[in-house]
Amino acid sequence: MAAQPHTDYLYRSMTVADLPAAHALSVQLKWPHRQEDWAMLQRVSDGFVVLDGERLIGTAFACPQGDYATIGLVIVSDDYQGRGIGRRLMELALKACDARTPLLNATVAGAPLYASQGFVEFGHIQQHQGNVQVPEQTALAEGEHCRPLTADDHAAVIALANAGSGLDRREILRDLQVEHAVGIERDGQLRGFALLRPFGRGRCLGPVVAETFEQAKHLITTLLEQVPDAFVRIDIPAECGLGDWLEQAGLKCVDTVARMAKGTPPQAGGGVHLFALITQAVG
Repeated sequence: MAAQPHTDYLYRSMTVADLPAAHALSVQLKWPHRQEDWAMLQRVSDGFVVLDGERLIGTAFACPQGDYATIGLVIVSDDYQGRGIGRRLMELALKACDARTPLLNATVAGAPLYASQGFVEFGHIQQHQGNVQVPEQTALAEGEHCRPLTADDHAAVIALANAGSGLDRREILRDLQVEHAVGIERDGQLRGFALLRPFGRGRCLGPVVAETFEQAKHLITTLLEQVPDAFVRIDIPAECGLGDWLEQAGLKCVDTVARMAKGTPPQAGGGVHLFALITQAVG
């Protein structure tokens, strides 16, 4: 019989004041998130915590993105495992999704819980990271050129981000701290883009949205050239084809997680594809 939640545990919405203790939970798991990374997610999501007295012992987020909501950072302190806390946090996150289709990226440990709640696997995400060895730049097709993005590109970036992911990215992209942003232009229109951001142990490269594999490689290389020898992380759909190339650039695959949906998963459109996530927590 499954353990039942302790009646004295307090479940409530996350506040800014909870961020230091929530960050400490991820540190215990050796997850790389900075407190600033938690703060971003808290601003754009419905966050939940569970407390035993004054001690914060669990977290979960549901981030609305149009017709979908991504669930992430579902954590229960090691010494409170097996008491039904994770299941209760998931119930709160699912309720916050309302009519939206829930999505998540599941660790090996978490996948059985999510499967028991109706989630079905539809792909995998590979986590690549390491100290950069900048690859040789690839050529673009005739008529295409890569350039830095400006504020005038905002609407086009949102449109590409939405098309590549099948999600509504407006709120999340507005809140990201971006260090470098580049795009590929053809016939006066933006056809792809990539962002480099502070995250975790160094930088995170993503999202990357492009029409072709060659465009994606060109965008990624352009950003890596800005931070030679830096520690960089990039999370990619396993089927996107970048894995071997990233390995050669010093970004080794260190983990693979399952993409899961409770309903029909989102689809890319508009002739573009998602080559790298924002983060695993928000897709």
